[in-house]
Amino acid sequence: MALDRWIALILLGICLTYGYTAWFTMDGSLAPFMKRNPIWPSTFPKVLSVLGIIASLIILLGLEKSETKVGEIDYRRLGDYHLGQAVLLLALMVAYALCLRPLGFLGSTGAFLILGSFVLGERKWHVMVPVSVLTAVVVWYLVQQVLGIYMRPLPSFIGG
Repeated sequence: MALDRWIALILLGICLTYGYTAWFTMDGSLAPFMKRNPIWPSTFPKVLSVLGIIASLIILLGLEKSETKVGEIDYRRLGDYHLGQAVLLLALMVAYALCLRPLGFLGSTGAFLILGSFVLGERKWHVMVPVSVLTAVVVWYLVQQVLGIYMRPLPSFIGG
């Protein structure tokens, strides 16, 4: 089996577990007034798990394959695929998750976007920094003010 199908099989297992959690365990602890809402906290995970299962099955069954072979992934030459960037981005995601509470949403998201774009090869700091900071502020505003979900914007030592 090709590498892309192995990855799809692993993702299918993850999506099935995520879907089971979203469909059967998340809604049990809802408050009674939340059960009358049209959209529950588990709505997005349910949709995401179904889409992930569909995408994984499409890859597993080979439905995405075309007549022309664009470029198969050669697992013997993984070093040619910028594996270092991918591993560094994964490490950056873990660091982002760990820094979210102590540094606050704005600081950790801005730093993640700046460092992530640097890892991917962007070197125009005069573009990278304002876009990252503006994106972090807009996402925080939308989640905090529009959706009404509290997210600590500033680090805990400042009083956020």
